[in-house]
Amino acid sequence: MDPIPLDPDTSFLVHALEHHVRVLAEDIGERNVFRPTALRAAAEYITGVWEDRGHNVVAQRYTVRDLECANLEISVSGTAPGDEMVLVGAHYDTVYGSPGADDNASGVAALLEMSRLLWAAKPVRTIRCVAFVNEEAPFFFLGDMGSLVYARAARARGDQIRVMVSLEMLGFYRDEPGTQEYPPLLSRFYPDRGNFLAFVSNLHSRMQLRALVNAFRRVSNFPAEAAALPWWVPGVALSDQSSFWRQGYAGVMVTDTAYLRNPYYHTRADKPDTLDYRRLAAATRGLADALLALSSGA
Repeated sequence: MDPIPLDPDTSFLVHALEHHVRVLAEDIGERNVFRPTALRAAAEYITGVWEDRGHNVVAQRYTVRDLECANLEISVSGTAPGDEMVLVGAHYDTVYGSPGADDNASGVAALLEMSRLLWAAKPVRTIRCVAFVNEEAPFFFLGDMGSLVYARAARARGDQIRVMVSLEMLGFYRDEPGTQEYPPLLSRFYPDRGNFLAFVSNLHSRMQLRALVNAFRRVSNFPAEAAALPWWVPGVALSDQSSFWRQGYAGVMVTDTAYLRNPYYHTRADKPDTLDYRRLAAATRGLADALLALSSGA
């Protein structure tokens, strides 16, 4: 892949993304209920970034293992009337024993910078940005998973979520042949170089997947691959979009494919220096522009 050109706006974005990742994965480090001070520090950092930019941060607090945890939410208000929204989210906790640069400081960094880009561009529909807690084990797919707590509340409120977009590991890329793996049989249909962004959904969300990918390809030349698959295919449900599927919402995961590409996945070696911030910046900008297109109905 050709190097990402560094015009002033892109250079700013690259440095901002790297700063967020380093604060979360180096300064704070492993962040989960087993290290509650670090988990709280991550929540405070995200809240501080958003508040410094003038956003009203809404914290959905709940208690798990005698620890208060919080999903963090802001809304980028749309210019048109109506209750339908697009939701984009990323989890800020890490698996036990990992500093979580790619998983998922990269997704949180993208979320923070996408919210800045979206606010400046004034979307048509409201775009809600949410930082989820407790995505990793031992909470994944269980009742205390942050995104499931949020999705249940959204359904109870009657939130009209057009699509939920989960940012799950966005920073690891390789151009060498043989650097991309797949669940069984899929390698016949997709490239063997780990240099693309993957868009993945369940079968129910295939129309929203197609709309998001088409929008992304219109606004960005960043390599992208897409697949709508049964939820039980390995890897398809392994992020926060699965919580929204369970509540009847459409959801799409955007990812660098995690363990199918990144050898440092869920290890102590998942550190900031392993990430490609120029490509993370290109992916972030393309996703922000694609969400703007979705918010307009394009």
